[in-house]
Amino acid sequence: MATRRFKVDYFLLAIIAAAVVASFLPASGVGATALSWATKVAIFCLFFLYGARLHPREALAGLKHWRLHLTILAFTFVAFPLLGLAIAQLPATVISAALIPGLLYVTLCPSTVQSSINFTSIAHGNVAGAIVSASASNLLGVFVTPLLAIALMNTSGQAHVGFGAIGDLMLQILLPFILGQLSRRWTADFVARHKKLKLFDQASIVLVVYSAFSEGVREGIWTMVSVPDIVALIVVCLVMLAFMLWLTWFAARRLKFNRADAIAIQFCGTKKSLATGLPMATVLFVGQPIGLIMLPLMVFHQAQLMACSWLATRYAREADAAPAVG
Repeated sequence: MATRRFKVDYFLLAIIAAAVVASFLPASGVGATALSWATKVAIFCLFFLYGARLHPREALAGLKHWRLHLTILAFTFVAFPLLGLAIAQLPATVISAALIPGLLYVTLCPSTVQSSINFTSIAHGNVAGAIVSASASNLLGVFVTPLLAIALMNTSGQAHVGFGAIGDLMLQILLPFILGQLSRRWTADFVARHKKLKLFDQASIVLVVYSAFSEGVREGIWTMVSVPDIVALIVVCLVMLAFMLWLTWFAARRLKFNRADAIAIQFCGTKKSLATGLPMATVLFVGQPIGLIMLPLMVFHQAQLMACSWLATRYAREADAAPAVG
């Protein structure tokens, strides 16, 4: 049981390895140019597959439980960004100014789909509600996250998302996603049958991380932060996660949601998607220290998996013990 609970996440290890390798052996010269184009193609294909996988009905179905879905989306795209703006005001004595844009970007990303649903299922929560809300978050996130980045990161001075980035966003993310949606008639069954296409997703994200950190190393990102800065980043991510886990549960119960719905709200409303957030960052923040913008999302992703795994197991034990008590 313990082995299963603490199963090694090889995907996360690959992402960390890509960042470490890039830190010591960054792509340069012709290799960097080839890597840049390969990354653009990979991101295009990645979002095409996202579009082909995600049935619009999954995001629109079950709207009769609109209070649940609206609450989860409000945490993802309203409460979290407000928290991000508050974190952006932290002084340099608490967290390095170089890491603030990345922390703010974490709060703008959509929720995860698979892990949100998995943890809700393990915890005996409202799985159907989690499926609809997590899917809706990812569908809307393709449009909402860039708009939030433009609105909040530009105006707060944390990063600059220019008109060039909007054009790149349309070509590399929105266009393939829409093409994937339009192609579902021919591609959905193929994508659903070939589960190993997930390996392409993961390889693409590893490539994105290697490319971003290679670019960052060439620009000297590791001279911008120190080991204490990284420790501070981990602490801020843990505090941010703990606060959102408490807030989602507290608000759900105060709003009179039942336990199953509260579990779905907590797991869907506190998660941030590495799979969507990292590729999107490479398009949004061209010419900026992209490695440092990605780093907080990588840290937060691992923290949310560990915390939610523990919570889901605890909720499952409580649910299993409930009949014996009653």
